[in-house]
Amino acid sequence: MRKTYRVQALGLLLALLLAACGGGGTAAPTSEPAGEATAAPAATEAPAEGGGQPTSGEPIAVGSKNFTEAILVAEMYALMLEDAGFTVERTFNLGSTQVAHPALVRGDIDLYPEYTSTGLLEVLKLEPLDDAAAILEAVRAGYEEQFQATWLEPSPFNNTNALAMTRAKAEELGIRTYSDLVPQSGTLRLGGPPEFPEREDTKGLVETYGFDPKFTGENFMQYDTGTLRYEELLAGNIDVVVAFSTDGQINGLDLALLEDDKGFYPIYQIAPVVRQDTLAANPGIADALNKLAPALTTDVMSGLNWQVDGPDKREPADVAREFLTSQGLIQ
Repeated sequence: MRKTYRVQALGLLLALLLAACGGGGTAAPTSEPAGEATAAPAATEAPAEGGGQPTSGEPIAVGSKNFTEAILVAEMYALMLEDAGFTVERTFNLGSTQVAHPALVRGDIDLYPEYTSTGLLEVLKLEPLDDAAAILEAVRAGYEEQFQATWLEPSPFNNTNALAMTRAKAEELGIRTYSDLVPQSGTLRLGGPPEFPEREDTKGLVETYGFDPKFTGENFMQYDTGTLRYEELLAGNIDVVVAFSTDGQINGLDLALLEDDKGFYPIYQIAPVVRQDTLAANPGIADALNKLAPALTTDVMSGLNWQVDGPDKREPADVAREFLTSQGLIQ
């Protein structure tokens, strides 16, 4: 099947330039996986079911942020829609939330996968919540009111933020928890996505635990999203890495995931964020994509990520299609 990758013109270029100042990695989820969060109930006024059949006849532009999991899930969304009869345009690898969200609002894309607490904290600028249903309710209401967009059903996995070390280094320094890390945070080198130090949740993390300002300041090493920061960790060029709890490298490289012993980080479930005008014209989008949500558990997502980021270096499109076919979700 021929895939169309649209290149956004000056609008996206401007957004990319603006976002460069704040970084370009995941705006998703940095803690030990909190397990699979309980999926929240559907919105009170769910869109009418369309039997998965196209209505408007217009192509559906599916976007993604610029890291493995986002691209994998976006490809799964695209394949589910194509299987339901929609024509899809793929606009992947846009950048961080600071790029993808404005693209959605402008109408450059019709939908993309986003994380619930990213929408809550980074887009809506609300206080964190510790309940999956409450988070989903808040982001649905906020997006519908402010951006004329809504959230479909989230998947159960919780890709929360995490900090990890090589097992040897963690044992050498006696570090098991974030609190153990604090006394040595002025000398240890942290590596992560460029936007990490300026994220609202990172500022809260530093304040909650009392990390040395150098930890996210002069001792912070910026790495674009991808595998480079893990390679630098293994090479000894950094001591601690910003991770996400479904990263395939955590299990694949036998890393020590540090415990967020104060339970700072909230729940980050992934879900399709869709323009309401697109959904009104194509109500079958909800039916097609909601079928996928339950299949993406923590273990499943971590394994799929490792197929792309691990030694096999498989293409996201191949991994996504193989998984959906094996689950009977597409033909």
